[in-house]
Amino acid sequence: MELAKIQQEIAAEMLDGWLFFDHHQRDPLAYRVLGLATTRMATRRWYYFIPAHGEPAGLEHRIERGMLASLPGEKVAYSSWTEQIAGLRKLLSGHKRIAMQYSPLCAIPYVAMVDAGTVELVRSVGVEVVSSAELIQAFEARWTPEALESHLEAGRRVDRVRAAAFELIHERTRNGAPLSEFEVQHFVLKSFSEAGLITDHGPIVAANANASNPHYEPAESGSSPIRPGDFVLLDMWAKLNRPGAVYYDITWTGFCGDHPSDAMQNVFSIVAGARDAAIRRVQEAVSAGRPLCGYEVDDAARGFIDSRGYGSYFTHRTGHSIGQDVHGNGANMDNLETHDERRVAPWTCFSIEPGVYLPEFGVRSEVNMFVGEREARVTGNIQKVLLRL
Repeated sequence: MELAKIQQEIAAEMLDGWLFFDHHQRDPLAYRVLGLATTRMATRRWYYFIPAHGEPAGLEHRIERGMLASLPGEKVAYSSWTEQIAGLRKLLSGHKRIAMQYSPLCAIPYVAMVDAGTVELVRSVGVEVVSSAELIQAFEARWTPEALESHLEAGRRVDRVRAAAFELIHERTRNGAPLSEFEVQHFVLKSFSEAGLITDHGPIVAANANASNPHYEPAESGSSPIRPGDFVLLDMWAKLNRPGAVYYDITWTGFCGDHPSDAMQNVFSIVAGARDAAIRRVQEAVSAGRPLCGYEVDDAARGFIDSRGYGSYFTHRTGHSIGQDVHGNGANMDNLETHDERRVAPWTCFSIEPGVYLPEFGVRSEVNMFVGEREARVTGNIQKVLLRL
């Protein structure tokens, strides 16, 4: 546990402390931030409080003494519910405003790990409970230089696989040979393995109307063929097969032939314009040293699409945090599914992936953005035109 860093972040958020709670390992964030092993099942509730200044302390059940043994500070024991409340009151005595893994109205479900009843219990001893979302971002979403390098290398490898997958589609459709979405997906996964990449699931390989389903994945049975004249979307994400590696996540689209329809070209240009508007919003704010929240980036992309009359066809957030999980625990670029007020923090990465999904086809263009101290950049190739396959 990085106690000094945790206390520094608590003080920066102008909080009195950060209260961790768990029962039956419901909160993996607590275990990761505190550096607790997950080898022992927590069948009774434990609490651990880190004040902005001073010594931390814990509260653990008598039949599970030692749950917090690896952490500094006094550990108070309890058995009865009355002892638990008294212990909690003592633990938080003198403190007014504390953070927990809680999100008002569950606006940020990624950090909403503490149940409503426990929040009520903590409030009953006279403290205000606020969200730990910004604190979690500091420990879960900020990359190291080594993580950034792993992302860039994964990007180089994924981009090569992406190009090879589109070349496969080009060759088969030009030669009239059969090809299915599932076969392309299998090709991508095999190529990932050969390139030293791993992924949790996917990729998405979607033709025509299937591309209008943002979370479509082809199955072995019922997969659609890919033929001349088809629209194709590839969404792929992977990371290096090594500890601490982080993901690279992109979406590109193409047309199997030389002459995509005017509608396809028009929608692609709108989606690409929305993507670029969001990129500019991030870069301008970061270069000016101006605070930026996730919802503002979503507003930039969504406003562009709205102004072109396709707002009702953009049905998901503009982007998500990226880390060791493809959907990380930092700020999302979102003012649709949630109103994400978390700050876009230095040394974090996220996707920008607006989309327009029509009944006949769907277009999404996805890039990754890394934010440094005073600069923000797209970390891989940017699709400028709809591919002719």
